[in-house]
Formats: sequence, structure tokens, C-alpha cells
Amino acid sequence: MTRFTSFRRAPALLAAAGLALALLGPAHAQTLRWASAGDPLTLDPYAQNESLTNAINGQVYEFLVGRDRKLEIVPLLATEWKQDGPLKWTFKLRPNVKFHDGRPFTADDVVFSLERAKQPTSQIAVYANALGTARKIDDLTVEFTLPQVEPIFLQKLNTIYIMSKGWAEENKATKTQDFANKEESFAARHANGTGPYMVVSRAPGVKTVYKRNPGYWGKIDGNVQEVVYTPIGSGATRTAALISGELDFVLDPSPPDVERLRRTSGVKVIDGPENRVIYIGMDQGRDELLYSNVKGKNPLKDLRVRKALYHAVDIETIKTKLMNGQAAPTGALVPSPLASFGDPDIEKRLPYDVELAKKLLAEAGYPNGFEVTLDTPNDRYVNDERIAVTLAAQWARIGVKVRVNAQTKSLFFNKVEKLDTSMYLFGWGGSITDAETTFTPIYRNRGQKGVGEYNRGNFKDDELDALAAASSQEADPARRKALIKQVFLRHNEQVHHIPLHRQFIPWAARSNVEVVHRADNWLEWQWVTVNR
Repeated sequence: MTRFTSFRRAPALLAAAGLALALLGPAHAQTLRWASAGDPLTLDPYAQNESLTNAINGQVYEFLVGRDRKLEIVPLLATEWKQDGPLKWTFKLRPNVKFHDGRPFTADDVVFSLERAKQPTSQIAVYANALGTARKIDDLTVEFTLPQVEPIFLQKLNTIYIMSKGWAEENKATKTQDFANKEESFAARHANGTGPYMVVSRAPGVKTVYKRNPGYWGKIDGNVQEVVYTPIGSGATRTAALISGELDFVLDPSPPDVERLRRTSGVKVIDGPENRVIYIGMDQGRDELLYSNVKGKNPLKDLRVRKALYHAVDIETIKTKLMNGQAAPTGALVPSPLASFGDPDIEKRLPYDVELAKKLLAEAGYPNGFEVTLDTPNDRYVNDERIAVTLAAQWARIGVKVRVNAQTKSLFFNKVEKLDTSMYLFGWGGSITDAETTFTPIYRNRGQKGVGEYNRGNFKDDELDALAAASSQEADPARRKALIKQVFLRHNEQVHHIPLHRQFIPWAARSNVEVVHRADNWLEWQWVTVNR
């Protein structure tokens, strides 16, 4: 392709933010007061690749290309682009855009942002490295040269927030925050983007306040002038605050409360599935399992043990009794069924069979089971801790005694990132439905430049790794589809993870609040209208 792809008008995009319960002030016109269970982990847009953190930072920082209401790619800080052969892309940047501190947005900021996102402490390094090298042609033109064919280049470009080079240099924030080692940095508490909202104040774990950017370059469709976000861990408290009118919006109402909210005057439920799969990861790297009574061995390295744990999962009970039907069980560890082509061979789960599970454990040398700890967040996914407790009860039926270690997501992610875990409950999702952004971070052997970064069980499967690598570089759609299927089938055969379900996300709001529900669970503030 040699001609630029042009667009007449690019809708401005923004992401989620919030409000506070204990510190909620009086309701003001055009103020959005909202909550969810957790808090943004950091304001550094590369330090943690976590959906709520990304969505809230996405109200302040912007990408070169964004997403519309249906998750289609649209221009944002880039107005047009062209592809010159398989390894080169050129982008024209939007003129007259300024960062919140008044600095002009230029190609220098794009080049700087890509290199910053590649750093070892960046949790989006795997995507940044796939984009190759950015070169400034002039102030409003950037050229990307790729190291290899990249079938979903634009989708990966939509993961790189653009930061101000001058601001980062001035504030000694050129390096991505080392979140795993609990580093504090200027960029972790302050932000300076080009987006429609600006940070006013940040009290981690308590409240974060934003205001509309008066110098924003784009058109904002909603009427929200101020956003107050408050993390509220208790589902019952979030529900009560919404019903009482102290909150305008709740991103994650507790599943048992959803039907009650549907019947409550002054409140509405906005339904929608989420591109997110919930799964169990297992340590397959160590020769001796941590947090276990098994000494000198690691039972999770044995395929028979992993299969036994899988067969012991009563997924229908989890779906109906725990999730109130708000989940879609799957055997494919990938956020969207679009990525697996809806193929029943890929989506098929191992059947629930307690007797077979016991038989497999006995064959593996554990007729009486063993003890192990399961790490889980308690404020990240829908019913995360309750799912872990339910699984522990189900695994007890085959003699595996599981201690559930539930922590806030800030502690949990830090722990698991260091591979300090034997088993862990995790979720994976976002706006991209292609399998590539699951394969490279999760399915591949841990390596350099972010490859296998989220393979937190540290399994090594050279056959799977080679297939996943090949699918990431294949330009021919038919050959790539065949490779992708082979990757799924190899992964499922080896039970490197235990997939559970794709979660649904009903949102809840006051009846006077209008929002757009996106499948990536991203609340775009610029699309919100609050009528008081």
C-alpha cells in the first residue's frame, strides 16, 4: 500500500476514571462520581498492563490510533498513515496538539515514547518491540521500520501511550517505573498527556480527581467536566452508594446484586460481555514446588497432575451458583472466541470427572493428594476471591488441599510478577481480539523483550513456542489461521493453564447517566453525559 489512509474526522477517545465514597462531596452538575473494586496501580502508563489502570490512564494519555465504540481502529494523534511494503509504516501526526503543560506534540515525543515503552520495566515492552524502530522525518511525520512481518501492527500501536519527551526529561521520568520492586517515581504520581482529562489530585487507594482539559484538540461528545474516582472494595457498599445517589456509576456491580439493581428505581444496568478470560496458572519451572508439603519434587510439572486439577473443576457450578450465569465457560485461554474462530475443537473443555482426576493423581504418585497455595487478587476480577475459594473446595474432593492467599491486586501483581507463586488466578483481556496478544506474552517461553512476560508459571514448551512465534510472523491469512489452531491445540493438550470462563460485565448507573459499554470494559469519559 503506497497511499495514505485518510479520515475526515477522528473522534477523540478517552478512558475510565472515578470517584470516592468516603470522600464524596455534594453532587455537582457535570461531575461524574464513579467506583469499582480496585484502584489504578500507577499513573505511569507503561509500568502496569492492567485494564482498569490502562483505561483510567487512557483519559489523560492518548495513542496514535484509537478505538471507536465498536473497537474499530480510528485515527487519534495520527491523522493518516500508509504502509510501504511489509516492514515500513509512515504516519502523519495531528497538528496543533499540546500536552497538558502546554508543550507542543511532535514526532520527537513519538520516538521517545516507543523507546521508553521498550524498557525492561515496561509491561508493554512485548508490543513496543514488535513495532520496530521509529524515526522522525519531520515534526509531524514518523516512520516505523519493523524487524519482521507484524500482522496486527495497528492493534499493537494502540497499546503505546504518547508521553512528552520534554516533560519526562525535566522531571527525571525517562525510565519506566519499576513497579515489581516497588519503585516510586514522578510519573507514577503525576501525568502529562494530550487527552481530554487532566489529573487534579491523586490519593492512591482513596480518591483520584480529574478535570476536563480546556485546551483539548478534539470534540468531546459528553458533558462531564469533572471526574471523581473512588476504589470501593465491598460490592455491597458500591451497590448501596449507587442506590443512594452517592455514586453515578459502578463499573463492576457484584453479580448477586445485578438483578436487584434491575428492579431498583432510579438505577439501570447496562449489559455486555467482556473480552476477558479467567484462568489458573501453575508453576511448571521449579524442581521443588513452593508453598507446598511436597519436598524435592514439583507435582505441577507432571501433565497427569495438571489434567487431574482440570478434571476436578465443576465449571457449571461456578457459572450458575457463583457467577449467576454471568460467565461463558471455555477451554480456550484467549479473551475472545473470535481469536479461536469459534472452533469447537479449541473451545472444548476437559470434562468434569472427579474419579478420573483421582486416578490421574494416583498414577502420578499422589494418591492422597498434596498441599499447595493458590494466589488470587480480591479486587480485580468479578468474584475473584470467591472463585478461588470455590476451586479450593472442589480440589479438596480429590485430596488436593489448597490454601487461598487473597490479596489486593497491587500486592498480588507484584508477587506473581516475581514468579513468587505456585498457583495463581489470573485474567487476560482488552480491546484486541486477535490471538497474537495472548500467544506472545502468555504461551511462549520466557525470553527477552517481553516475550513470555506473562508466562508466570515459567513452563518451557519449545514446540509451542515455535508454533506461536511462527503464527506471529505469518503474513498469509490462511497459513496463519492454521498455525494459530495448532498453537491452541498444543497448549490445550499440555494443560499449561486451566481456563475457566469469559466473564460478563454488566455496568450499573443512575438513570440520569448515559454511557457507552465497550467490550474491553473501558469507560470512555468523553462519551458520558450526566443529567442533573
